[in-house]
Amino acid sequence: MFENFSKCKILVIGDVMLDTYLYGNVGRISPEAPVPIINIKRESFVLGGAANVANNVAKLKAKSTLIGLIGDDDNAILLKNLLKEENIDSKLFPFLSKTITKTRIVSGNQQLLRIDFEDSFSFNEIDEKKFIEVAKEEIAKNDIVLISDYAKGVCNYNVCKEIIKETKKQKKFVIIDPKKKDWERYEGATLITPNLKELSEFIGESIPNIDREVEKALKEAYSKISVDYLLVTRSEKGMTLYDGKKFYNFPTEAREVYDVSGAGDTVIATLSVAIASGMSLEEAVYTANKAAGVVVAKAGTAPIYYDELIRVFEKQKLNKLLSLDELLIVLDDLKKKGKRIVFTNGCFDILHRGHISYLFEAKRLGDVLVIGLNSDFSVKRLKGETRPINNEFDRALLLSALEMVDYIVLFNEDTPYEILSKIKPDILVKGGDYKPEQVVGREFAKETIILNFIDGYSTTSIINKAGGIK
Repeated sequence: MFENFSKCKILVIGDVMLDTYLYGNVGRISPEAPVPIINIKRESFVLGGAANVANNVAKLKAKSTLIGLIGDDDNAILLKNLLKEENIDSKLFPFLSKTITKTRIVSGNQQLLRIDFEDSFSFNEIDEKKFIEVAKEEIAKNDIVLISDYAKGVCNYNVCKEIIKETKKQKKFVIIDPKKKDWERYEGATLITPNLKELSEFIGESIPNIDREVEKALKEAYSKISVDYLLVTRSEKGMTLYDGKKFYNFPTEAREVYDVSGAGDTVIATLSVAIASGMSLEEAVYTANKAAGVVVAKAGTAPIYYDELIRVFEKQKLNKLLSLDELLIVLDDLKKKGKRIVFTNGCFDILHRGHISYLFEAKRLGDVLVIGLNSDFSVKRLKGETRPINNEFDRALLLSALEMVDYIVLFNEDTPYEILSKIKPDILVKGGDYKPEQVVGREFAKETIILNFIDGYSTTSIINKAGGIK
């Protein structure tokens, strides 16, 4: 059913935001006040709030349409450009005094401060009517409707009631990600997806993250509001779905929790696309749970990618071979976490002791070791028509079995110059009698290091010992 993702059309309605990240280093305390001084090195901008939901939908290869509010300011222009880059259709009304923006200041792996730019908002009668009319027009063009309520004023009582009414009239699925304690505005929705804190606020008491307590709270919440399903996200305990009769528990899929920013957005986006693709609700929740396990291991607000999700379900844990696009996504996240990226390359046709020793020493230089692996075409040009002995996928699988290897990427050129220009590692490692200034692609790395090979070990010598190639 993943093949059907590209056929799905999802409408996202809600509070649109721009997330800004300022990355730098703290070296001293201010003489003016007992606060750290951070020297900002770089700035990044990503889609936030309902825009992040729409981005998750788009990254799953589905058609994404976003309706929300912005201001008449520079951040609105920046946000619209980001949406255009991600191929997300949008209907954005400039009703706000300023575009909602959240700026996070990060030093190393630690978020030091968050600064929010926003003013309180409520619709006037004319603007509200215009907003609802456009939303209704878009409902007819899409398979599923998501309401992403961040309690910033867009998802008021009238907007929610009218959108839910129209969606149900067209017999379509409507999913709500709630923020308000008052769920009356969500009455009639197909599915509401609170986290444990939001569920606690709705029923008016703190809920321990224990199965029986959560199930008791879901029963109480279900009796207070007319919906088809409730799905509570429970952090390290996963998710629990309730249909009014039976509970379905989904244990967490996260092996590492680095940053939970945007995880709820990933859940509802994946749910919507999975349901629209033809999955049952249980299958869709299972899929969304897998997706959430991927994004919480990333730094900052980050979406789930289609290829990442497919890789989880393929369960090819041993195979560390990624496409260049996949690798760049992974490395961007690792760099945000302050990890040192080490890169080396080679044919690795027949693994031997020399390779193992070399790769072990390369990995010790940093945190993450990436291998650029010559493709079969590249090896033939370099070594002759009788090579490689093992094809590129077999060579990648053998390298994947080595604990010191983290990621592998294929390249067709004679040298890894092109991929180095995009990867930009911290350390470029080369083996042999080279001088650093002779290494191809050294200008893209912060440092180039030469390691010695162990004498007497090579693929060619192994082939010759075996009697050559017949």
